[in-house]
Amino acid sequence: MTEPNSRLDGIRGPAEPTKHNARTIAALTSNPGCARRRVLDAAGVDKKALAEFLGDPAPFGDSPFALARGNVFESIVKANGAAELIRLLREMLGLSLPEVAYHALDNVAGRESLDTRHRRSVQLLRDAARSAEDSGTLFAHPLLRLDIGGRAVYLEPDLIAFQIAGRFHIVEIKSFPVIDRCAEPGKVAAAAIQSAVYVMAMRDFVAGLGHDPEIVSHDVVLVCPKDFSNTPTAALIDVRKQLTTLRRQLDRLEDLDSILGVLPPGLTLELRPDSTGAPTRPVGELDEALKHLEPRYAPECLSACEMSLRCREESQGRTEALGRSVQEQLGGIEFVSEALSLAAGTRPPSVHEEEAARVLRTAHRLRTRCLGETA
Repeated sequence: MTEPNSRLDGIRGPAEPTKHNARTIAALTSNPGCARRRVLDAAGVDKKALAEFLGDPAPFGDSPFALARGNVFESIVKANGAAELIRLLREMLGLSLPEVAYHALDNVAGRESLDTRHRRSVQLLRDAARSAEDSGTLFAHPLLRLDIGGRAVYLEPDLIAFQIAGRFHIVEIKSFPVIDRCAEPGKVAAAAIQSAVYVMAMRDFVAGLGHDPEIVSHDVVLVCPKDFSNTPTAALIDVRKQLTTLRRQLDRLEDLDSILGVLPPGLTLELRPDSTGAPTRPVGELDEALKHLEPRYAPECLSACEMSLRCREESQGRTEALGRSVQEQLGGIEFVSEALSLAAGTRPPSVHEEEAARVLRTAHRLRTRCLGETA
């Protein structure tokens, strides 16, 4: 075991590392400068359990209603051998074959173990990649693997379509609606980065077989309900930008030496569960240990990280808590109190603060005039 991996195992403690999925991997791109998240994710620390024990559980994840709605829509798309999906793919990708083979890989001969499903997925995808003919094959819930921080992570895309032009396409099924050909931008962006995770895993797989990774298309087929019905509609989403960002973030996970090197020897976030699984570690002791991992909170973290409420509490009084756009406009001013004193003119700005100070003083004058006060 390498030294960084040994250190990360020590930070996590004897607990099994938490398993990544496409959503958690995609979330790594939402706040690339957060040292705390990089270490917690690389070590496989259960962030949800950690936040709950510290008294800051975050309402994180889809609601049961949203999950049920998503399952119903996916079942409609895949009903009758994915007839509706095949219709959409014929229109969008040029699938002209009268019949399309459909392989459901949710389980293999009644066995649902990850290793069994992965071996069968590899076998079918390898045969499809090596086929000299256009196979037009659909693989439902294949199991891929991707290396994250030195650990193999299983990933399960909704579908992979082997197109008539000899290219794989990832198909992602989402239950948010497309109304008048428009969908909520935030949800589309989240689907794009999540799909990019699957594209990356598939490209690594075909590269391992000696094929050009580009046979896995960067155009992802996004399937959503049309208007206010459950009738599926589809669009192609280009995820090249997301792939570049994702690869950069995963490379940064591998390079943790600069962060681990300044941590106290023996630092651990272990909860010390007793025989019943209940944590026994003093909360104050764990809280002090966590403070050695510097957070970089932003409001976007509330929808992407289980530690968001804890980090927000620690960021009170700091400009980062106001959002990245505000922090960038303030030119690196770290604390809200400093920004207010510059705005009021009670503290002279440094050379690097002069531009931000001018903007703050102008904003202060406008505010006082609007409130009918004397500047």
